[in-house]
Amino acid sequence: MLNLMSEGAAAAGSAGGGMLLMIMYIVVIGAAMYFFAIRPQKKEQKRMQALLSAMEVGDTVVTTSGFYGVVIDITDEDCIVEFGSNKNCRIPMRKAAIAEVEKPGQE
Repeated sequence: MLNLMSEGAAAAGSAGGGMLLMIMYIVVIGAAMYFFAIRPQKKEQKRMQALLSAMEVGDTVVTTSGFYGVVIDITDEDCIVEFGSNKNCRIPMRKAAIAEVEKPGQE
């Protein structure tokens, strides 16, 4: 009878240990997701925000669709970009559609 009680207590103890191990796995996987997915994405968002806030008239830009142009005018959320050598090809676009900014004289 004593032996039967100790087996039941051991089974209950191992079930608690298994639950603790599962919680530790979840914490480790959550931390890995943070360091490999969420943190780099936030870092990239901060870099792009700084890039777009430092953008000035006359800067050469590359849009997300791959077009090269020169910034003619800037407002809070939009900018006007001149594409090609044709001075009539000026297109207003969102700042979020700009992928890269190059300052004049910078290589």
